[in-house]
Amino acid sequence: MNNLRQLNIGVSIYAQDNEDQLPYNQGAEEIVRNVAAGVLNNWASSVLNWELDPSNTNEVLNTRAALGSYVSHNAKVFRCPNDAVVSELQRGSGWTERSRTISMNAMVGHAGMFLTASGNSNNPSFHQYRRFSEFTSASDVFVFIEEHPDSINDGYFLNRAARYEWNDLPASFHNGGANLAYGDGHVEGHKWQDASTRKPARPDGADVPFQLKYDERNDFYWLLKRTSTQEHSGSYY
Repeated sequence: MNNLRQLNIGVSIYAQDNEDQLPYNQGAEEIVRNVAAGVLNNWASSVLNWELDPSNTNEVLNTRAALGSYVSHNAKVFRCPNDAVVSELQRGSGWTERSRTISMNAMVGHAGMFLTASGNSNNPSFHQYRRFSEFTSASDVFVFIEEHPDSINDGYFLNRAARYEWNDLPASFHNGGANLAYGDGHVEGHKWQDASTRKPARPDGADVPFQLKYDERNDFYWLLKRTSTQEHSGSYY
């Protein structure tokens, strides 16, 4: 929780220094392309997998990214200490952890290639929060979340409202729950209700994306309500 609080403070100061704008929050393809060009402009620029890719352990990709200086270049704030999940290949090479556990809500920040004139192409009916001042109820919208180690790749936590499926899965390290940080600065833990949300923390444990049955949507709806506000036609709640 303390790491999430530090990230929340960092993103708040970042906005103060950047005319209220929130940092870039891009998908994997765009992050990889920018890193290859030497540009670390995302809030965090590590892209994780189960291979021996240096991006898994290169802490500079986070500490020198957009929020790095706002958290004193402290690599520890980007991960939960309970997350020690690595693949057999990585463990065989002496790895004990990867560099990041935390992701940013896809509907918060500059969505890069997914940004449209009306918001975000992934969830076109919902608001994209590009500035702090756009939060109408900051206590109800999460900014950061702990993500399942098999789901986490980029730092872009995305679920498409219209599909009723987990695209990115929240972590369940903490007695079947995860910690979230909200736009008003508060941090809270939430325990998931559905067994389908509490997937084992291991490689291939999340098996996303997967469709949710009607009676397995409690957690999906709970998180969706805290992801953004609906602005256009369509009913998902």
